[in-house]
Amino acid sequence: MIRDSRQVLTEWLVLEAQNGSERAFTDLHNLWRADLRRMAWLRVERADAADEILTDVWLAIARGLPRLDDPACFPRWAFRIVQRRSADWIRQRLLDRRREEIAANEAEQLAPASMADEHEPADEIVAMRAAIRRLPPEQRQLLHLHYELGRSIAEIADVLGIPHGTVKSRLFSIRETLKHQLERKTP
Repeated sequence: MIRDSRQVLTEWLVLEAQNGSERAFTDLHNLWRADLRRMAWLRVERADAADEILTDVWLAIARGLPRLDDPACFPRWAFRIVQRRSADWIRQRLLDRRREEIAANEAEQLAPASMADEHEPADEIVAMRAAIRRLPPEQRQLLHLHYELGRSIAEIADVLGIPHGTVKSRLFSIRETLKHQLERKTP
């Protein structure tokens, strides 16, 4: 586990919130809401849904915080809650989601091929971002946890409830996919 100043502050805020400090809970919320919201957004790809999920997540955190034995586990615990609430939201709206994906694929196929060949300034960054956006939500979530939030393989495995080796192989596979997509785009 990464023991940086944010982690230490998180642990202290958890302990204070468990002792009944509303201010500590508010500070904990302010410290983690952006990361938790981003994770929810990566799963559901809708800002309004991410906000809805986050409301449920913070209610679950408020209810469960007194029972959290190890304050150091707060980030993993909170990410798991986001993971479960996001999965619930997805399950409830699976049919709508499939329709949206079909429509998005049709729109992409109808786009003129010449648009993909045009290059703009910083085209490598634009191409990388576009390639990442085309990844399934689960793969984008892995990238977010590992590269943006700096979570270790072990922490990601714990959050997602999958073996360490699976996390490693999925990250490798994602990197290879991105590499091949970007190689095809270069002239």
